Amino acid sequence: MAERSFVKEVEKLRLGEGQEFAGEGILAITKALLQCGVGYVGGYQGAPISHLMDVLADAQDILGELGVHFEASASEATATAMLAASVHYPIRGAATFKSTVGTNVASDALANLASGGVTGGALIIVGEDYGEGSSIMQERSHAFAMKSQVWLLDPRPNLPSIVKAVEDGFELSEASNTPVMLLVRIRCCHVHGRFVAKDNKRPTMTVAEALSAPRRDTGRIVLPPASFLHEKEKVEKRWPAAVDFIRSRKINEFFGPADGKVGIVCQGGMYNAVIRALQRLGLADTYGDTEVPLYVLNAAYPLVDDEFLTFCEGKDAVLVVEEGQPNYIEQSFAAMLHKAGRDTKVVGKEFLPMAGEYTGQVMLDGIGGFLRTHAAHLLPAAVRAPNTAGNGHDIPDLTRVVPGRPPGFCTGCPERPIFAATKLVEQELGKHHIASDIGCHLFSIMPPFELGATTMGYGLGPASASAFNSPEAKKRSISFVGDGGFWHNGLTSSIGNAVFNKNDGVIVIVDNYYSAATGGQDILSSRADNRTKATKHPITEAVKGMGVKWVRQIDRTYDVPKMRATLKEALTTGETGPKVIVASSECMLNRQRRERPLVDKAIKGGERVVKPRFGVDEDICTGDHACMRLSGCPSLSVKTLDDPLRDDPVAHIDQSCVGCGNCGEVADAAVLCPSFYRADTVHNPGGWDRFADAMRRKAIGMLQRLRERRRLTFADA
Repeated sequence: MAERSFVKEVEKLRLGEGQEFAGEGILAITKALLQCGVGYVGGYQGAPISHLMDVLADAQDILGELGVHFEASASEATATAMLAASVHYPIRGAATFKSTVGTNVASDALANLASGGVTGGALIIVGEDYGEGSSIMQERSHAFAMKSQVWLLDPRPNLPSIVKAVEDGFELSEASNTPVMLLVRIRCCHVHGRFVAKDNKRPTMTVAEALSAPRRDTGRIVLPPASFLHEKEKVEKRWPAAVDFIRSRKINEFFGPADGKVGIVCQGGMYNAVIRALQRLGLADTYGDTEVPLYVLNAAYPLVDDEFLTFCEGKDAVLVVEEGQPNYIEQSFAAMLHKAGRDTKVVGKEFLPMAGEYTGQVMLDGIGGFLRTHAAHLLPAAVRAPNTAGNGHDIPDLTRVVPGRPPGFCTGCPERPIFAATKLVEQELGKHHIASDIGCHLFSIMPPFELGATTMGYGLGPASASAFNSPEAKKRSISFVGDGGFWHNGLTSSIGNAVFNKNDGVIVIVDNYYSAATGGQDILSSRADNRTKATKHPITEAVKGMGVKWVRQIDRTYDVPKMRATLKEALTTGETGPKVIVASSECMLNRQRRERPLVDKAIKGGERVVKPRFGVDEDICTGDHACMRLSGCPSLSVKTLDDPLRDDPVAHIDQSCVGCGNCGEVADAAVLCPSFYRADTVHNPGGWDRFADAMRRKAIGMLQRLRERRRLTFADA
C-alpha cells in the first residue's frame, strides 16, 4: 500500500498528440518514458522519486497495453543490472532510485553497464536529495557520472524541459552507446506545469521478442582484454559522440544578451533559483528575460569546451553556480580557460557556500555579491529583497519561541514500544552496544530513547555490529534492521554473515509489513494482497533458511512486557549463534490510511462502530511523566491543573491519539501507575448499547451521591 494512489492521475498518460498535459513533474517523466517507446522500467523507491515508482505501479494496465515491462526492484543494484537488457538489444530501458545512497548501492552494476556500453537507450533517473532537509549523507551524484563515464543531464525544473530531457537522454545514450543519468531534485520532481503531449509508442522491440531471438557480442562483456578496450572506446569514441550530440542538439541553453562583461553558468536544476535571484535584484522579469548572460548546463557532464569558451568571449568574470562539493564544473571550466590562455576569471565558491543547498536567500546573497564585485553598474539603486531586514514586516526569531522538535515516530507507531522495551531491559541488564539501520526505526537514536551508536547503510545494521563478536565479550551486541532493509540487503549481508561467522549478537528485525520509510510500498513479507507481486513470505522462514537456530516471532509489538522478556531472553540465553527476534505490527500510518475511509463509510452508513480512546485520570496521575520518557508519543503532553495543591503538571493525551495503547502498556511494563484508562466511543449505538449506557450512568450517579453524603463539611460558626 503506497503512501498515496495515482489511479486517477495515471489516466493522463493516455493523452495523445497535441493534447495538453497538466500535472506534476513525476507524472510528466512517466509520460515522457511512454512517448519515447521505453521497453522496460525498474527501480527502487526513495525520496524524491518514490512517487515515480507509485505512478508506474498504478499504471500497470497502460504499461501492459503498450508491451512495457515494469518491476519494483529488490534494490538499486537490481534496477541498474536490469538495464543489461539494453546491452545487446535495441530496447530502451529506464531505472530509477534515490541518490546518492541508491547510486552507492548500484555502483558495481553501473560500472559494468558503462564499461560494456549499450545498444538500446539506457536512462537512469536519479532523485537528488541534497541539503539541510535531506535524510542521507551529503554527497553528489555527479561523481558517479564522472567515475563511470556516464553522461549526466540536469534539466531546468519545468515540465517541457523535463520531458525534453527524457527524449534527449535516450537519443544521447543511443548516439554514444553509453548509459545516461537524468538528475531530478525535489523541486523538479514535484513542480507542476503543462506541456503538449505526443502519442505513446510501443517499444520497437519488446523484451519478449528479444528472448525469442537471443544475441551476444563478446566485445560487450566486461572481461579482459575487452575491459581495457572499453576504456579506450569511452574516451576515443563515446565521449566525442556525446559532445557532438549535446552541441548539435543544443541541449545546453543560452539566455540574455549575447554580450556582457560578466556572465553566469548554472546547472539546469539551478536555473529557477538563479532567475528568481536576478528578478529580486531587478535584472530579470517573471518570464525569465535577463539582463545578465546565462549559460544553462542541461548536460552537466560531459562539458562542451567550445560552448563555454564562446560564452566567455569579452567577459571579465563568470560565476559558476554549482550546488555541492567538490566543485567539479568550476574546476573544469577554470582548466579550459587556462589551456586556452584566456583572461576571464572563473569564480564560484568565493561567493556561494562550499556546502549546503542553494536556497533562495543563499542564491540572492551569492549572485548579489558577485555582481557588486564585478559589475556594480548593473545593479539598480533599490533591490527587491523582501526577506532582508527593513523590507516588509519584521519576522520574529522563531528559534527562540518554538521549541526544538527532533524527528520521531508517528503517533501510534508500532516501533516505539520495541525501543521502550529495549530501554527497560537496559535498566535491568546495563547498557549494550546497539547498531542501528536505515529506516523509520532509526528515529530511536533521538530522544526519548537515545539508542544506537552507528548506521552504515540500508540492511547493514547487524553487519555493522559484526566486529563486536568477541569470544571474550561479557555482553552481546544488539542490532536492528527493518523489513525493507532486510529484503534489500540484510538477508545476505547481515543475517547470512552472522550465521557464517557464528556471531553471538541479538538481531531485531522490525517488521511493519511495508517499506514504510519510503512511502509504504509492498515488499515480500507484506501481509496485503497484491495483484502483480508475490507477498506474504514470512521473514522467519527466510531467517531459518539462512541457518539461524534461535528465532522468535512477536506478532504484537505493543505487548511491551513480552517484547522486554524476549529481548532479555536473547541477551542472557546460553545458546550460541545469532539470536533473531522478528517484531511485527502494521505501520500505523498505512493502517490508518486503509481503515479510516472504511470506518467513516460505516459510520455514515449507520453501522455500529467502536473506536477506542485512551486517557489519563487526573486524580490518579502523580505527574511523574515516566510514561513520556519511555514512550515519546506525540499525542502525550502535559496539562496544568487548577488545583493549588498540585504543582506538577499531569500527563495528558490529546485528540491525535489513535488508540494503540502503547502508553498504558509502557506504564504497566515499567510498573509506574494505573492512571491510564481506555474508553470506547460507540457510533450508531444499538438498543443494548443504550441500555448498558443508561445502567452505567445510573450506577455512577448513585456512587457520586453516596460519596457526597459522606464528604466532610464545615459549617459557619
